[in-house]
Amino acid sequence: MRFPAIFHDVKTLILSIGAAEDLDKLPADARQLVSEALIHYAIKGEGDVRMLKGRAGYRMRVGRYRVIFDEDANTILAIYIGKRETTTYSRN
Repeated sequence: MRFPAIFHDVKTLILSIGAAEDLDKLPADARQLVSEALIHYAIKGEGDVRMLKGRAGYRMRVGRYRVIFDEDANTILAIYIGKRETTTYSRN
Protein backbone atom coordinates (compact mmCIF):
# COMPACT_ATOMS: atom_id res chain seq x y z
CA MET A 1 0.00 0.00 0.00
CA ARG A 2 1.41 3.39 -0.99
CA PHE A 3 0.51 6.65 0.65
CA PRO A 4 0.41 9.86 -1.37
CA ALA A 5 3.41 12.14 -0.91
CA ILE A 6 1.37 15.01 0.49
CA PHE A 7 4.21 16.61 2.41
CA HIS A 8 7.14 15.77 0.16
CA ASP A 9 8.21 19.41 -0.30
CA VAL A 10 7.89 20.57 3.31
CA LYS A 11 10.74 22.86 4.30
CA THR A 12 12.38 22.93 7.71
CA LEU A 13 11.57 26.16 9.54
CA ILE A 14 14.34 27.61 11.71
CA LEU A 15 14.15 30.78 13.79
CA SER A 16 17.34 32.65 14.56
CA ILE A 17 17.77 33.56 18.23
CA GLY A 18 16.75 37.13 17.41
CA ALA A 19 13.65 36.03 15.48
CA ALA A 20 12.63 33.69 18.32
CA GLU A 21 12.95 36.58 20.78
CA ASP A 22 11.00 38.86 18.41
CA LEU A 23 8.22 36.26 18.13
CA ASP A 24 8.04 35.86 21.92
CA LYS A 25 7.59 39.64 22.32
CA LEU A 26 4.56 39.80 20.03
CA PRO A 27 1.02 39.91 21.44
CA ALA A 28 -0.54 36.44 21.59
CA ASP A 29 -2.87 36.99 18.62
CA ALA A 30 -0.09 38.36 16.41
CA ARG A 31 2.24 35.53 17.49
CA GLN A 32 -0.41 33.01 16.43
CA LEU A 33 -0.94 34.67 13.03
CA VAL A 34 2.78 34.91 12.28
CA SER A 35 3.41 31.32 13.38
CA GLU A 36 0.56 30.01 11.24
CA ALA A 37 1.76 32.03 8.22
CA LEU A 38 5.30 30.66 8.55
CA ILE A 39 4.08 27.08 8.92
CA HIS A 40 1.73 27.48 5.95
CA TYR A 41 4.58 28.82 3.83
CA ALA A 42 6.89 25.97 4.90
CA ILE A 43 4.26 23.38 3.97
CA LYS A 44 2.61 24.84 0.87
CA GLY A 45 4.94 27.60 -0.31
CA GLU A 46 2.08 30.09 -0.23
CA GLY A 47 1.93 33.48 1.42
CA ASP A 48 2.51 37.19 0.86
CA VAL A 49 6.23 36.76 0.14
CA ARG A 50 8.51 38.91 -2.00
CA MET A 51 12.23 39.17 -2.63
CA LEU A 52 13.92 42.04 -0.86
CA LYS A 53 15.27 44.82 -3.05
CA GLY A 54 18.89 45.86 -2.64
CA ARG A 55 19.89 42.81 -0.59
CA ALA A 56 19.50 39.07 -0.39
CA GLY A 57 16.50 37.50 1.30
CA TYR A 58 12.74 37.65 1.40
CA ARG A 59 9.99 39.30 3.39
CA MET A 60 6.67 37.83 4.39
CA ARG A 61 3.83 40.20 5.19
CA VAL A 62 1.40 39.12 7.90
CA GLY A 63 -0.91 42.07 8.57
CA ARG A 64 1.18 44.81 10.20
CA TYR A 65 4.06 42.42 10.79
CA ARG A 66 6.98 41.43 8.60
CA VAL A 67 9.19 38.37 8.69
CA ILE A 68 12.61 38.76 7.08
CA PHE A 69 14.04 35.40 6.06
CA ASP A 70 16.38 33.47 3.80
CA GLU A 71 15.56 30.13 2.24
CA ASP A 72 17.07 27.37 0.17
CA ALA A 73 15.59 24.18 -1.26
CA ASN A 74 15.10 22.58 2.18
CA THR A 75 15.19 25.30 4.83
CA ILE A 76 13.59 28.61 5.80
CA LEU A 77 15.67 30.70 8.22
CA ALA A 78 13.65 33.49 9.86
CA ILE A 79 15.98 36.35 10.79
CA TYR A 80 13.67 39.09 12.06
CA ILE A 81 10.00 39.45 13.00
CA GLY A 82 8.47 42.84 13.75
CA LYS A 83 6.06 45.61 12.82
CA ARG A 84 6.50 47.32 9.49
CA GLU A 85 6.30 50.71 11.16
CA THR A 86 9.55 50.06 13.04
CA THR A 87 13.03 49.60 11.65
CA THR A 88 12.19 46.24 10.06
CA TYR A 89 14.15 46.69 6.85
CA SER A 90 17.04 48.80 8.13
CA ARG A 91 17.68 46.63 11.19
CA ASN A 92 18.48 43.48 9.27
